[in-house]
Amino acid sequence: MFGLSPTDWQAIEVTLKLCLYTTAILLFLGTPLAWWLASGRSALRTAIQAIVALPLVLPPTVLGFYLLITLGPEGFVGGTLETWGLNHLAFSFTGILIGSVIYSLPFTVQPLLEAFNTLGRRPGEVAASLGAGPMDRFFSVILPLTRGSFVVAATLTFAHTLGEFGVILMLGGSIPGETQVLSVLIYDHTEAMNYASAHRLSLGLLVSAFVVLFIVYGINRRFRTVTL
Repeated sequence: MFGLSPTDWQAIEVTLKLCLYTTAILLFLGTPLAWWLASGRSALRTAIQAIVALPLVLPPTVLGFYLLITLGPEGFVGGTLETWGLNHLAFSFTGILIGSVIYSLPFTVQPLLEAFNTLGRRPGEVAASLGAGPMDRFFSVILPLTRGSFVVAATLTFAHTLGEFGVILMLGGSIPGETQVLSVLIYDHTEAMNYASAHRLSLGLLVSAFVVLFIVYGINRRFRTVTL
C-alpha cells in the first residue's frame, strides 16, 4: 500500500507508538510540574524552569550521548539494572521512550505554564472560598478554563516526537521494529541512495506536520475566541 515496504510500516508503527506513549506520559507528569511552576513559591523554580527548557537549546546528540552513557551497560542506570539481572535500556524501545520524554518535556510544560500564568490565582481562590478542595478546584475550575492549552500541549508534543532524530539515533540506533522510527529510516534510505522511499516517507511527515500545526492553530484560535 502506497508503495511502502514492510520495514516502512514497522517504522510507522514504532513511531506512532512512541508518539502516543510520550504524549500520555508527559501530560501526566507535565501537568503537576507546570502547575507547581506557575503557583509555587520555591526558590528552585528558576532552576527547574531552566532544566525543563534545556532541550530547546541543547543539541539532540548531546542529550542522546549522555542518555546512552547513563542507560547503557556501563552507566549508572543501565549497570544497576544489569546487576539485578535485567537488561540495560540502551538500544531498546524503553530507552528511546525515556529520551523522547525528556527531549519533548518543554513542548508540554511551556504551553501549560503559560496558560496557568495567564489564568492567575483568582479563579482558584474563588473556588476555595466556596469550599472546593485542591483537586476539586483543579478539575472543576482550572482544567475547563485551560483545556485549549492542554490540547495544544498534547498536539505539539505528539508532533515534536514525530520528528525526533538525534536523540533517537544516538540512544536507540536503527533496529527495525524496536528503535527504528520514521526519521531514522528516512536517513537510512537516503544513506543507501534509496531516494524514492525517502521521498515518500518525508512527504508523509511533511503533510502530517502541516495537519498537526493546522489543528493546533485552529483549536487555539477557537478557544481564544470562546474565552473572549
